[in-house]
Parts: sequence; structure tokens; C-alpha cells
Amino acid sequence: MVDVTVRGAGIFGLSIAWTCARRGAKVSVVDPFGPGTGSSGGLVGALAPHVPENWNDKKAFQFDSLIMANPFWAQVEATGGVSPGYARLGRLQPIVDDRALDLAQQREGTAAELWRGQADWRVVPVADLGPWCPPSATGYVIRDTLSARMHPRRACAALVAALGVMGVEVEAKAPEAGQVIHATGLAGLEELSRAMGKTVGNGVKGQAALLRFDAGEVPQLFADAIHIVPHGDGTLAIGSTSERDYDDPSSTDAALDDVIERAMRAVPVLHGAEVIERWAGVRPRAKSRAPMLGAHPLYPGQFIANGGFKIGFGMAPKVAEVMADLVLEGRDNIPDVFRPEASL
Repeated sequence: MVDVTVRGAGIFGLSIAWTCARRGAKVSVVDPFGPGTGSSGGLVGALAPHVPENWNDKKAFQFDSLIMANPFWAQVEATGGVSPGYARLGRLQPIVDDRALDLAQQREGTAAELWRGQADWRVVPVADLGPWCPPSATGYVIRDTLSARMHPRRACAALVAALGVMGVEVEAKAPEAGQVIHATGLAGLEELSRAMGKTVGNGVKGQAALLRFDAGEVPQLFADAIHIVPHGDGTLAIGSTSERDYDDPSSTDAALDDVIERAMRAVPVLHGAEVIERWAGVRPRAKSRAPMLGAHPLYPGQFIANGGFKIGFGMAPKVAEVMADLVLEGRDNIPDVFRPEASL
């Protein structure tokens, strides 16, 4: 007997399946395209927080999830023996002018309060840091200790391996049984939009690149609106574009060339690094811009987990927890802003 059927083997579907299986549920995961083949199969893996101010349910949920990430991914790796490439190494951001410097310094205080002493947001002089630091017009950068990195593809592979140890395989076809959760990404949002006769969500194309550059165990960088993420395997990812209009969801073009050029201007030490992969994919964005969690609007008695967009990997541990609470125990801890109604 299957207790939970998860449709979709992206980061939300796999994380929910893992959490349900760990709680003793018999789980089935179904995806005709295989695990991690959609937008979850990307390159960047920047688990970075929202700024620590104007606190709301979405920011609090993300904070909790980022704090949960270390034990979550450690257990996945320990079970399946595959590393997700996770490391909480923090992030550096150059401060471009005096106004941004004042704002960053104000956020030191709000971070101390809102992050409850579990992570820091500090303004530090470039001179205090080593060679792995982006140039900054003010001579200062923001250093936070909440940001983490992971390799998206390896994270999906790690979850698949851990689920396999628990007796859960990703199948191309299988009948629905037990509680059913739809974590089908863009296809699921498009289905909702067609049924509702209005836009409930859409896809946003992102292009990213992988460089052969071993920066070591150092913080990720965020400069000129670009994520620069050193991975543990001697590669470095940069991205991404955000394209609402596109013809080919999987092609790369001059927009990625621009991202690469800007990254190398922002971090001159990257000049000359070989580009070993160019990637493009379409990320599911709910109309509310928040994850869509809860009762499925089209299928009575079934559930939805969708709309991860740019923060899906960072949100995944907490998303998995609240969805397992809901489907296995009937406990509804989903913030109102995350309910499907927020996008309907």
C-alpha cells in the first residue's frame, strides 16, 4: 500500500518524498521525464536570504528553511552516500555607494534581531578580507553567514540515492494511491492557468554558466545582480538571467554572454577561466511570487507544491516539512501568502 504519491521529481517533489519517507510513509514518486530534469537540474545553487528588514511570513519561512538546511542535507548525504555539494559558507556583496553603505549598516541591527543570533549580517572593509573578495567602490562589502551553496544536480541525485535506500524509486508511470501531491513545476502552473482562464503562474527562463575555476571553500559572491557560486568540485557557477519572454526554453544566447562578461568585470580574478557548460531552463513562478502550497485547486482531496522560482532549493527543507505535516498528520502550518488562493 502506498501512503503518498508525489507527482514530480524536482527539488520540491523529491524533498517532500524524502521527508514523508523518513516519517515512515510508503511513498511513490512519479515523473515521466526523470528526476531533476526541469529547472531543478541547473547549475547555480545560491541559497541566499532575503534582506533582514520588513519582516513577513515569506522571509520568516525562508529563514527557518535556511537554518534547517544543514541537518536536512547532512541526513540525505549520510543515508544515500551522495554529496549534494552543500556548505554554509556565507556570501559577500560589494557596496556600491554611500547610500547603500548606510542601508547595509542599518541592516546589521535588524539582522541581529530577526535572525535571532543564528547568523550575522556585517559590513566589513575589503582590506580585512583576503584575495577572494569583489572590488567595491566604497571599500566595504556585506558579509552574511546565512547564505549557503549547493550543486542543484547533485542535490537531486543525493535525494534520489537517499530515497533509493528507503525503498523509493522515481518511476515514469505509476497509479495514484494514498495522498497525492502535485509538484509538477511549470506544467502544473500552466494546467492551472488553462483551467482558471487566467494567469495563475508562468515560467521565467534563466541562463547560467559553469566555469572551470577552483576557488576553494570560500563564500559565494553577489555582484552586479549576478550570483557567483564556487562549488566543491572545482567548478564555479554564475547566473542567472530572468526572461519572461523567450522562444526556446533550453537555448543560450547573447544574454548569457552578457552575464559572463559582467561576472568577470565584477570579479576580475575570473578572467581567462574556461566556460565548460552553458545551461538554460524555465523556472516555475506563481503569480504571488511565493511558493504555492496546500489543497490543489483542481483536484479535490489532493495537494500542490509548486512555484519555487529562484528560491526553491533554499525553501525545500521547510516546504517538505509543512507538506508532510499536512498530508500525513493533518496539521496545517502553511502561511496564508503561500496558499493557492494567493495566486488565484
